[in-house]
Amino acid sequence: MIKIRDVARYYQGLPHQIQALELLDQELWANYPDLIDSNQDWVKTWRKPNPVAPKPDLGVRKINQAGLDLIKEFEGLELSAYLCPAGVWTIGYGHTGDVHPGDRITAQEAEGLLREDLDYFERQVSRLVRVPVTDNQYAALVSFCYNVGEGALADSTLLRLLNASDYAGALEQFMRWVNANGVPLPGLVRRRQAEKALFDRG
Repeated sequence: MIKIRDVARYYQGLPHQIQALELLDQELWANYPDLIDSNQDWVKTWRKPNPVAPKPDLGVRKINQAGLDLIKEFEGLELSAYLCPAGVWTIGYGHTGDVHPGDRITAQEAEGLLREDLDYFERQVSRLVRVPVTDNQYAALVSFCYNVGEGALADSTLLRLLNASDYAGALEQFMRWVNANGVPLPGLVRRRQAEKALFDRG
């Protein structure tokens, strides 16, 4: 014989079955109170909120060590605030948020600021890229985005080709981003070459 408690346990969490059991409960309470009293366990069982298993927090994809090393190499570490070529106050590994003349930080604080900044750019790359990329390709894109900004990446031919699954075409676009005020900068040329090589490593 199938017991009501077994039915409740089997169907717990299915909306239409919960509705049916609610109607059954009402009828039992109205017409068979003695039966309800002898079945308190099953009443408690199906009346409990059905726990919804939380989605695993996979977090945002993180840049790999090769990409992190690349960014550190080309950004350099400055523990005192300075004006970058674009006239923006900068500190640490290229951090520009809330930086003022005379600011000083430790190497540990610079590392923390870099991680905070990278978290933002990792999210932007994850949001903008709609095709599968390897860890090295992802790291190259995060470095690129960290340097040129998410707006530039979003509007770039590089991203358009990549999202069209033209990986080879996207690869060649890195070297188009080497100019400042229309003039190629040796530092940007080297950085784009490094990012391109990392992307091409697959």
